[in-house]
Amino acid sequence: MSARAPTPRSALVRAARQFAPLGLGQGRAGNLSLRMSRGGQAGCLITPTGARAATVGARELCWFPLDRGADGAVGPLAPSSEWRFHRDIYRERADAMAIVHAHSPAATALACLPSGLPAFHYAVAVAGGRDVRCAPYATFGTQALSDHALRALRDRRACLLAHHGLIAIGPSIDAALELAAEVESLAGIYLLARQAGGPAVLPDDEMDRVLERYRSYGPVRRRPR
Repeated sequence: MSARAPTPRSALVRAARQFAPLGLGQGRAGNLSLRMSRGGQAGCLITPTGARAATVGARELCWFPLDRGADGAVGPLAPSSEWRFHRDIYRERADAMAIVHAHSPAATALACLPSGLPAFHYAVAVAGGRDVRCAPYATFGTQALSDHALRALRDRRACLLAHHGLIAIGPSIDAALELAAEVESLAGIYLLARQAGGPAVLPDDEMDRVLERYRSYGPVRRRPR
């Protein structure tokens, strides 16, 4: 008998439980969401404001329509204070089915310089481009922050937010979570390289070759002999 597919609520709660084990943050920092229609209306399911990722429950999650935002929120608690950039990313990016926002240590430290991730390692291409940009600072929860994030995410699947944290998007909540963890790992390596004197940066033509390879990168099933 096949296992039942997780519901959007259970998938989001499961992802939130992985925040600390993946090194993406502790306590109440960060938020996650899933694109989800409700009654035929486009919207998203999001963690509530001030929630602890380690203990948030399925019933505490909040849904809001993309055309109204928090004004149309449904749930026992208010949506995350960062609901604006979740709404705007889903509106602008058809490829975004899930969003992870974290205040992970290395990525946040790098964002506080403020700095993005240059092509110091080929794996930077995992975020969709030759680099990972850092969006300019704006107060959390504001439309200005959302506008900055959208520009930094242009042709990318992840960005840093100056003096704040990171955003990762993906075709599923697991993919977005994995990307956030990868960016956090790369940020940590980059900070170490800077302490050792500063890394060299790969040329654009090499990153273009890497990006082409990443388009077909992933598990490959072997043919039976």
